[in-house]
Amino acid sequence: MPAQRKLTMRQLRQMLRLASVGTSSRDIALMLGVARSTIQDNLKRANAAGLTWPLPGELTDDALQEKLFHRAGFKPGARRRAEPDWASLAVEMKRPGVTLLILWEEYRAVHPDGYGYSRFCELFRSFEERLSPTMRQDHEVGDKVFVDYSGKKIAIVDRLTGEVREAEIFVAVLGASSFTYAEATWTQQLPDWIGAHVRMFRFFGGVPRLIVPDNLKSAINRASFYDPEVNRSYGMMASHYGVGVLPARPRKARDKAKVENGVRFAQTCILGRLRHQTFFSLAEANAAIAGAVDRINDHVMRRLGVSRRHLFQTIEGPALAGLPSDDFEFAEWRLVRVATDYHVEFESFFYSVPHRLIREQVDLRATSRTIEIFHRGQRIAAHQRRYGGRRHGTNPDHMPSSHRRYADWTPDRFRRWAATIGPQTEGLIIAILAARPHPEQGFRTCLGVMRLFRDIEHARAEAVSARAVEIGGFNYKSIASILANRMAAKPASAEPAAVIEHANLRGPNYFQ
Repeated sequence: MPAQRKLTMRQLRQMLRLASVGTSSRDIALMLGVARSTIQDNLKRANAAGLTWPLPGELTDDALQEKLFHRAGFKPGARRRAEPDWASLAVEMKRPGVTLLILWEEYRAVHPDGYGYSRFCELFRSFEERLSPTMRQDHEVGDKVFVDYSGKKIAIVDRLTGEVREAEIFVAVLGASSFTYAEATWTQQLPDWIGAHVRMFRFFGGVPRLIVPDNLKSAINRASFYDPEVNRSYGMMASHYGVGVLPARPRKARDKAKVENGVRFAQTCILGRLRHQTFFSLAEANAAIAGAVDRINDHVMRRLGVSRRHLFQTIEGPALAGLPSDDFEFAEWRLVRVATDYHVEFESFFYSVPHRLIREQVDLRATSRTIEIFHRGQRIAAHQRRYGGRRHGTNPDHMPSSHRRYADWTPDRFRRWAATIGPQTEGLIIAILAARPHPEQGFRTCLGVMRLFRDIEHARAEAVSARAVEIGGFNYKSIASILANRMAAKPASAEPAAVIEHANLRGPNYFQ
């Protein structure tokens, strides 16, 4: 096989660069993985053509080939073989099932004297290398969308106070067409992150097979090459849309090159062009970003000769899966343990579960409207989410039978009952309820006090209550003991004991 068929133009340029710094032909051959005689032959051709490194910037691959191989049959001025439209072939390669062999066969059907298959492939790869990194990545249509946050932020001014707050910029790029979506969100936290995905899918009008996020903490709980752990809420969103999540591998820049190049391009077209505008709301900023995104998608790519929107509408959009009938509603998941009062806590409010699950771990799903609790995959309770009012939401069916008779009681009702006996008893009831983290936890003690005081005179009940408040006895056992031992009249404390002095006793200064 002739020497010129064994080296690509890229290898020839690398050979000239290595030779210019004194690398031997043997070492160059080892680096390029070809025979030493091939390197020697090509170096002789370069010397004969007067080529030295660095080559002129305007020297194209075709011109370099002409200089090196015109003595091997290339005749300047002779009619060249018919050139395919490499840009259109690059677009065709993005369609499912299309290969270079198929494109070459179609080319030869029109041009029987055209390039052979190996030369056709070599020229196509050479054209691909001249594309930008974003364009030349090999992605199937409808396969992946790459998502990330831009490192740059956009400033939004409070119209009333003049305070400047910076918003994040979410960017998504479809793999095959480079069709781009961007929006501003206040944070990178889970609600904003998932909300941006919902709006992204709505913008695309469909769903690709995979989402490729960077290892953002909101999305990925644990980054791993073999087994990345996806955040549960993010995973539920992906399940709703029937899309897989394939996080970019840690420290593998090529996995996310598509979105990183898209992010840089978006930064230039969005932040660069909007830098002189002042925004007073997130909606105002997003309206301007939407216009900039349209400009990105309608821009004709120089090498391919078509726009991102054209590629999306003709080859990638039809390959996307359909959207579900409803948008995903963000829900936050938490693993919680059921307390002894058979309630679980979420943001300082308490929701009941069946009492048999006391001390069990359950999954809590919170949306803006509902709280759902699951145990081993089965929903066991559902409540309307609380933002104010009573802190406990209790379903009577969740109570033990012995507790249900207390369900109609409230702190105010206990206080009113105590006031019918006297101010000391009212003060005791108020103290019992205040001593618990939640007033409901003191209801059983209050009912016990009611039973203790049911058959005694009000004066004695008042004396017992005063004594209980004095010594801090706010549980049923202490109050029953005061009543049984007739301790109500006793003073709270006796005279202080005499201080005993002894050589072996340590004084207060010992502990300082």
